[in-house]
Amino acid sequence: MGAVGALCWRLLPVLLAVHRAAGARPCSPKYFGRDAMVCVCNATYCDTLDPLVLPAPGYYVKYESSKAGKRLERSEGKFQHKLCAPDVVLRLDTTQRFQRVKGFGGSITDAAAINILSLPERAQDHLLRSYFSEEGLEYNLIRLPMASCDFSLHAYTYDDVPYDYELTHFALRDEDTKLKIPLLHRASAMSKRPLSLYASPWTSPTWLKTSESYVGKGTLKGQAGDKYHKTWANYFVRFLDEYAKHNVTFWAVTAENEPTAGLINNYPFQCLGFTAEQQRDFIAQDLGPALANSSHRHVQLIILDDNRLHLPHWARVVLEDEQAARYVHGIGIHWYLDFIGPIQDTVLPTHELFPDYFILATEACIGAHFWERDVILGCWERGNQYSHSILTNLNHFVAGWTDWNLALDLEGGPNWVKNYVDSPIIVDSSEGIFYKQPMFYHMGHFSKFIPEGSQRVGLVASRESKKTALEYTAFLRPDGAVVVVVLNRSPQDITFGLADTVGLLAAVAPANSIQTYVWQRQ
Repeated sequence: MGAVGALCWRLLPVLLAVHRAAGARPCSPKYFGRDAMVCVCNATYCDTLDPLVLPAPGYYVKYESSKAGKRLERSEGKFQHKLCAPDVVLRLDTTQRFQRVKGFGGSITDAAAINILSLPERAQDHLLRSYFSEEGLEYNLIRLPMASCDFSLHAYTYDDVPYDYELTHFALRDEDTKLKIPLLHRASAMSKRPLSLYASPWTSPTWLKTSESYVGKGTLKGQAGDKYHKTWANYFVRFLDEYAKHNVTFWAVTAENEPTAGLINNYPFQCLGFTAEQQRDFIAQDLGPALANSSHRHVQLIILDDNRLHLPHWARVVLEDEQAARYVHGIGIHWYLDFIGPIQDTVLPTHELFPDYFILATEACIGAHFWERDVILGCWERGNQYSHSILTNLNHFVAGWTDWNLALDLEGGPNWVKNYVDSPIIVDSSEGIFYKQPMFYHMGHFSKFIPEGSQRVGLVASRESKKTALEYTAFLRPDGAVVVVVLNRSPQDITFGLADTVGLLAAVAPANSIQTYVWQRQ
């Protein structure tokens, strides 16, 4: 950078005076080693954000989190009309229009609900507000297991009375009526945005399965169209019926959580196996018609709900069949085998083949692989992993991203098969406190600023800068404002510019930071 360039960058801090907004409350930090910082909340204190207020035209707001300790710290600056060009300029191009956003969120498993409700009531409220309110991340997606999963205290379904093909004994459990449903009502009450709930089953009742067991290799008995498949399809409708009686309605269901898990010998927790062909036939002959002929015909149906490795094959098998495709709205993907299924070989061709079906990331967590530690408090790198995944997905036509458990304990549970993992919020119920991890703030850089209905637009790097370490994406919100998210996972500060019709801004992405920029286009 020449002398003139250096001078330009020296002027930069003048533009970035930090305004701690009136009502926002700062992080109460706690360190678990160098740079490993969480924000501590209890019954009397929790860090908050102000509701997003769009800056005046010609100005921008920036939110920054960093390994160095910033957590969604807000500042403002002014667009310039003349600025010495930095090495990298990212230019907004709204003529390039891509997918619309469904949203961001997490899952209320039995374990998440148990952890949240183990806190004092005021701390519970702080936790829920942190995720769902305008002073928090403003999540709008919630995934809910249909009955039990590994993050339950035991295995169960809603009808464990053998051979009850009429489902006369179908009933919600205490986990629903005492844990999950009350939390859903509280989350909904504190959310300004409409919440979209979607449900996924892990296992059917054992008497419908070839294995006669919740776990291990097993599929539905018989074949599509028979009493086993019809009963299982009606189970979905009964689930929606029973939740509706509690004033909870769903945006979507997935046909099965990780259908390939039930094809694996000795699979350790609840599963139900389907090949792509079996899922196609079950949807065409049983699940699709059951939903269409019920009072829940507006509930959307999501296929796959498994690792993207199975794409585009899985989508082709199901969606090239007219009878099945007419009932399907979207495709769900999990992130666990992303390292052996590159997005450009899986998701991209699927979008190109089936552009009318949304693709949604339906589950992700860190700590699930045997070589990973379960919970690492304050780990910045795990936040980086979340943001890198979200950015990569958004830049390849994925419409949203759903985290796994909203909250876990210090061990990464409870989980009845000890399949412990990490979570953006870790609860220490013995102290009545919870920790907001770097993953939590990384999620917020997307969820709070990119509401449902936003559309991804072009953000084009100047020619000489194709090799930048920055990762970035841009959206036009329904209110016309622009949102740009910039992630720097490298150990160096990177200077860059953002250009739009309103002008140019010179910026620095500090080492190990994530930034969200918001501005109006006049």
